[in-house]
Amino acid sequence: MKSDYVLILGTTASGKGHLAFTLAKSLDAEIISIDSMKVYRRMDIGTAKPPQDARQQIKYHLVDIVEPSDSFSVGAFLDSANVAIENIKRRNVPIIAVGGTALYIKALLYGLFEGPAADRQIRTELRAQAQAEGLEKLYLQLVKADPAAADHIHPNDSKRIIRALEVYKITGKPISCFQQQFKAEKTLHDWTIIGLRRQKTDVSHRINRRTKNMIEAGFVNEVRSLLAEEKPLSQQARCAIGYAEMIDYWGGKITLEDANELIKKNTRRLAKNQRTWFKAFRNVNWLDIEPEEPAEKILERTEKLLKDIRQ
Repeated sequence: MKSDYVLILGTTASGKGHLAFTLAKSLDAEIISIDSMKVYRRMDIGTAKPPQDARQQIKYHLVDIVEPSDSFSVGAFLDSANVAIENIKRRNVPIIAVGGTALYIKALLYGLFEGPAADRQIRTELRAQAQAEGLEKLYLQLVKADPAAADHIHPNDSKRIIRALEVYKITGKPISCFQQQFKAEKTLHDWTIIGLRRQKTDVSHRINRRTKNMIEAGFVNEVRSLLAEEKPLSQQARCAIGYAEMIDYWGGKITLEDANELIKKNTRRLAKNQRTWFKAFRNVNWLDIEPEEPAEKILERTEKLLKDIRQ
């Protein structure tokens, strides 16, 4: 191959995980997961982790590496990913990275954003405000101060909301103005980037189908088991799409039917945000996937694309 580094990206429910698996089998490669929620143990159904039979055939990295009670940052991801890359390189094995967490993909490609140092006083004030007035009010402040950043931050992600507002208060500029890595032409490694692109209606249909399959696979009980664990879920784990809605269901705030519909709605919103993020990525080789296109054909097209690139 021209490059031993292949990165597959796409929106949620685009089919990128299955493509990564079949391509890894074809190339005798190992897979690095670029997903902020697949890192958590026992959060299986709602994160659409690769099934156990796939993980017995292909070695996956950065899946099931922390407890749901632990926090996990983009910095921790990048450290773990770099260790995995070096270990795989020593074995002379090709690497396939796959995921849809745009911030993690960005870090893997271009490194971490170096912003201003934390201001303890400002951060304490913002946390106190969130506790007193609710995180929603803080999020609305971010929408006003930095709509570009707010569009990519989940309204329940207190850590990133506070950090974005902190940067704004320190510098007087939105955090999105400082995040310039997307403008870089060269990635940290010689990644060949492949993007899967589907029509919005097709993605919505696949999201609805996947949500139905999640419920049938026992997702409701998975969340109940997590809530029953001795250590409480971290804020990051609690705000994951699917889990946040089911936690509200088990808390008696909404019905199961409402939770099901909210999962679909919020997952569609995630897909929209991912499409916005991915437009900023450079040098992506896009594959437009037709509805119900067979997986074998998608693999064949991907292999042809890689062959054309390395010629």
